[in-house]
Amino acid sequence: MAQMKNIFGPDYEHWEGVPKINIYLLRLLFILMLIFLGKDSWTYIFTHKGIWNPMDAMAWCIWASYSVLSILGIIHPLKMLPIVMLEILYKVIWLILVAYPLWSSNQLAGSPAERMTYSFLLVVLPILAMPWRYFFKKYVLMEKRSN
Repeated sequence: MAQMKNIFGPDYEHWEGVPKINIYLLRLLFILMLIFLGKDSWTYIFTHKGIWNPMDAMAWCIWASYSVLSILGIIHPLKMLPIVMLEILYKVIWLILVAYPLWSSNQLAGSPAERMTYSFLLVVLPILAMPWRYFFKKYVLMEKRSN
């Protein structure tokens, strides 16, 4: 039982007060980004033929960059929180602007946005993994660590 308490309690010794569970979840998130996003994006980039549509190319390059940055996230999860926040924001904004109107008008099923919607609904994972209190202290309020 003490082990479970340790995983959910703040870890000031190693992680600036962030519970180990958040570190484990962040690392899992970055591993999943590396594996799935890396495989899809780099495969698409290396096998693409012909001239790129500029907007499509931008999206694939951003996702490929995410997969490369996820390596740093595995090693330094707290330093890569802005990347996690970017993921949360772009997915939530897309769900609100694109998926919700289609869903509310019964046009999502069978639309080109349907598959991406199901993928983007997994935004709940980074939302749960994010150590929100730490993020606001370090990246919004810009508090320095007192040591």
